[in-house]
Amino acid sequence: MTRRLLLGYLTLTLFVLLVLEVPLGISYAGRQIDELTLDVERDAVALASLSEDALEGTMSIDLQSVADAYQARTDGRLVIVDADGVVVADSDPLRPGERSFASRPEVARALDGEVATGTRRSDSLNENLLFVAVPIASGGQIHGALRITYPTSTVDARVWRNWLRLAAVAIVTLAAAAVLGIVFARSVTRPLRRLQETATRFGQGDLDARTPTDAGPPEVRSLAVAFNDTASRLEDLVTAQEAFVADASHQLRTPLTALRLQLENVQAEIDPEHGEDVDAALREVERLSRLVDGLLALARAERTSPTVTAEPVDLADLLRERGEVWASVASDQGVELVTVFAPHLAAAWATPDHVAGVIDNLLANALDVSPDGGSVTLSCTGGGNGTVEAHVVDEGPGLSEEERTRVFDRFWTSSTGGPRLGGSGLGLPIARRLARLDGGDLELRAADGGGIDAVLSLPAAR
Repeated sequence: MTRRLLLGYLTLTLFVLLVLEVPLGISYAGRQIDELTLDVERDAVALASLSEDALEGTMSIDLQSVADAYQARTDGRLVIVDADGVVVADSDPLRPGERSFASRPEVARALDGEVATGTRRSDSLNENLLFVAVPIASGGQIHGALRITYPTSTVDARVWRNWLRLAAVAIVTLAAAAVLGIVFARSVTRPLRRLQETATRFGQGDLDARTPTDAGPPEVRSLAVAFNDTASRLEDLVTAQEAFVADASHQLRTPLTALRLQLENVQAEIDPEHGEDVDAALREVERLSRLVDGLLALARAERTSPTVTAEPVDLADLLRERGEVWASVASDQGVELVTVFAPHLAAAWATPDHVAGVIDNLLANALDVSPDGGSVTLSCTGGGNGTVEAHVVDEGPGLSEEERTRVFDRFWTSSTGGPRLGGSGLGLPIARRLARLDGGDLELRAADGGGIDAVLSLPAAR
């Protein structure tokens, strides 16, 4: 954001400089040409008056000396022609001998009684020239013409120096604007960055996170105050929700336990004819108990902030350990646990307890849906993009693509797949939450044999 603000300041400053300096430079260049033209034209008129008597023959004046003296003083070339356009004096002749300038447009106009001024390119001199041609006349009779040509290189040099001065001013101004822009941008972005960091921490579960309200412009301070107020209200709501869930779970456990005990007592006394009804009621009580426990676990997982106890975790060792723990359960259900580990696999960067909890949940689900004589395969591989993956693959009936998408919705259960976390529909949402707390993810894929390939993806340790 600092770069964008600074770029905006510099773009605006550069635009203002261009609007101001470009016309100023162009005006200066035009003014220099106009001033030079006026000076040369003034000299031409004065010298034409001096040359008039010499061309009329009323005064003996060495016009060649006049032309040479003028060029020595001003670097301007002076040419004087008679009424036929034949050169009388030339301060810088290109070649010796008699020459006629009658064909030169500016001289022709001067011989017609007009004053001709302008600039043109001289191929012989290979430079731009400013020319002024005036008639030499008296009493309405044209006696000749006088032309002064002056190289524009001197003016061009002054104009170029002026452009350099303007460029230097622009560079200094842009540098000053950059320094001031950085200071101002940081005064705005620093509190915004702190606000962003605080919002990130708050979104990750740190409900005590607050941002300073005494830094930055008034608008940012007002935003910080509003954010802190909103965070406080949300913290109160979440705290109240957690307290409600905890209290509700505690209060529900007691009557559910009592109800189960009473049903068990009734079961021992009633005749077998009604035993199935009591068994069904006991199963519902057990399901309600697991649902209460799942709600409490989900609330705790949602509140948990990103762990600071993450460490390198050897997925192969952890999968092997959890497989040994679940081996007896799998054996009782007639399911074989198979482990397949890729060699030289990078460790995962995660919280061991989180990973173990996710694997336990996936194993419980896989065993629930596995048929007798089936198998559950535990494996770990490199996932690419700096991740490692743990796979739990079952041979159950599997799920459709839509069901694999919805399976992480809370309280959703599939009529095809077996129950998850006792059928509460909370096990996989909790497992995905734990995976994402460690910067990973959890997804279900279709297995080759028709079952489910549950994939836990975690960042690789560096």
